[in-house]
Amino acid sequence: MSLLPSPRPTAHPLRYSYGTNGLTDLRLDDALSLLADLGYDGVGLTLDHMHLDPLTPDLAARTHKLARRLDELGLGVTIETGARYVLDPRRKHGPSLLDPDPAQRARRADLLVRAVQIATDLGAHAVHCFSGILPTDTATAGEADAEEDAVADGEASEDAAWKRLTETLTPVLDAATAAGIPLAVEPEPGHLLATLDDFHRLRTALGSPDALGLTLDIGHCQCLEPLPPADCVRAAAPWLRHVQIEDMRRGVHEHLPFGDGEIDFPPVLEALAAVGYQGLVSVELPRHSHAGPQLAQQSLPFLHHAAAVSTPPDADRPPIPGEGSTASEGRTP
Repeated sequence: MSLLPSPRPTAHPLRYSYGTNGLTDLRLDDALSLLADLGYDGVGLTLDHMHLDPLTPDLAARTHKLARRLDELGLGVTIETGARYVLDPRRKHGPSLLDPDPAQRARRADLLVRAVQIATDLGAHAVHCFSGILPTDTATAGEADAEEDAVADGEASEDAAWKRLTETLTPVLDAATAAGIPLAVEPEPGHLLATLDDFHRLRTALGSPDALGLTLDIGHCQCLEPLPPADCVRAAAPWLRHVQIEDMRRGVHEHLPFGDGEIDFPPVLEALAAVGYQGLVSVELPRHSHAGPQLAQQSLPFLHHAAAVSTPPDADRPPIPGEGSTASEGRTP
């Protein structure tokens, strides 16, 4: 099967990318060339050992070379930080921003600060991250006294985890603010920060810094948000800095190729265009690298077709969180 570029619609403003975590069997330059040949506008670059290793001693030189290549190919970029074992070969996504050990949390924060620097060097439009799962143990010896007092005052282990999250993200947000690069936090099923409500809890706790934005995964909306995905887009619009997209079924966190799940995509893309989203819309199929080139070829025409399908005005849609009296706080009821 030849890999031909997708015909590009002339009237739709959205720009599409494909995540390298779904192309892990390809060398990075081969992946970038493939996406450019197919007509993608950009790439969702996951920092990992097989593509751009954030821990390599010659990171600056590799990043500089990559910046030239992206420019040659005309590809935009978002920096993704969801590599499974980039920091710990034994723990998936470990250590996280919630790790009981402060030194381990600092390792994750350092990775995110590195990601901000890489994003700056590459001209990326955002840096993605997520919270991690709630640890089963609530404190290390160094934290025990402080957290014991907190628990005595009625603070649960989940509240302690939220405190860790806000404290550990603070230096990352400082770096993002200095660089002018949004840090786009993703609600992830099964994580401490799993929903749009959770994002607003974090945003409020941090004082709504300008550098803090949202990564909205459309499949995750279908999986567990109470609103339809298109309404999630409208609700999230003021904070939307990055979008991931794939198919998914209700209640099942499994990233699926387009057409294999339950999502109605034309209203979603219509909503993204209507709210004026300017970043990349990145196809996210991290468990499908074995068929990555074929799925990359199929996904872009699917999205272009879905974007071209007109949808009727949604006059009878339910109220959207953030509208009306709660708009200033952006929180769902």
